[in-house]
Amino acid sequence: MNNQIISVQNEQLTGASDKAFLLDYYFRKDGQPKPIILFAHGYKGFKDWGHWEQIALHFAEAGFVFVKFNFSHNGTTITNPLEFDDLEAFGNNNYSRELKDIEAVLDWLHHDSCPIPSHEMETNSIGLIGHSRGGGISIILAANNSRIKALATWAAVSTLNYAWSTERIKEWEKEGVYYIVNGRTGQKMPMYLQMYQDFSMKKDFFDVQSALSRLDKPMLIAHGTEDPAVPLAAAQQLKAWYPNANLYIIGGADHVFGGRHPYMESSLSPHALDLVNRSIAFFNEMSKSL
Repeated sequence: MNNQIISVQNEQLTGASDKAFLLDYYFRKDGQPKPIILFAHGYKGFKDWGHWEQIALHFAEAGFVFVKFNFSHNGTTITNPLEFDDLEAFGNNNYSRELKDIEAVLDWLHHDSCPIPSHEMETNSIGLIGHSRGGGISIILAANNSRIKALATWAAVSTLNYAWSTERIKEWEKEGVYYIVNGRTGQKMPMYLQMYQDFSMKKDFFDVQSALSRLDKPMLIAHGTEDPAVPLAAAQQLKAWYPNANLYIIGGADHVFGGRHPYMESSLSPHALDLVNRSIAFFNEMSKSL
C-alpha cells in the first residue's frame, strides 16, 4: 500500500432521460473503508469549475472518497465538459432530473460494477454537499433518501422558486422560453417552460421549508457574508427552519468562497480553506456517529 491519492476523471454514467453525464472520484488508496462525500454543483455550474478540483483533493487527503459530477442536463457535454455546448439540454433541465442524477450516482456507488474498490469506501456513510442551487436540491434529496447520512450546504438558496415573479411566469407561458445571460461566457442560455411546469406540479415536494421539517440528519449550513448571488439571509432562513443545523458564517466570503474560473492558483483561498476545513470536521463527526 502506498497511500497514493487516486484521481479519476470523466467516468460516464447514465442519468435522467437516459442522458449520459460525467463523474470524477478521488480517494487515498490505503485499504481502509472511507466515508463518501458527493458534491452537487449549482446553476450554470459544472464539476470542473474553478477550485472544485483542489477542494476534492483536500477531502481525499483528509480520508474521504470524494465524488463530484455534472448534472446530466447542465449544458456541458461528454466530449466537452468544460463548456456549455448543449444549450438545448440546459433549457430542458429541471429539478426532477437533477434529483434523478444524484440517485444515479448513489446507485452507481452501491453497484458491483463501481470501479472504486469496496474495501476503500464505506457505502453506509455517505454525505452530500450542495452549492448554491445545488444546495436546495440537496436538501430535497437528503430529506427523502435514507442513503444520505449528513448534509452540508455551501452558499445555498432557501427556495427553489426564488427567481420566478408573476411577470416572469406570464412571459414564460407566452413565449415558452426565457433566456439567462451567462456573465462569464456571454451566452444566452434558455430555460424552457417545462422547468416551471415540473416545479409547479410538485410544488409541495420541492418546498425547502417542508423538506427541512422532515429532515432528521446532521446538517451544516455554510455561507459568506459578502455573497452577491445568494444573500446571507438565505442561510439564516435555513437555520430558522432547521434549528438543529450548524450555521457557519465566513466573514468576507463571496458566493464561491474565493474561487474563480479558470482557477490558476496552486492553493485554495483563505475563505475556501476555511470552508473545507469546517466541512471536513463536520463530516468526520458524522462518520464517527454511524
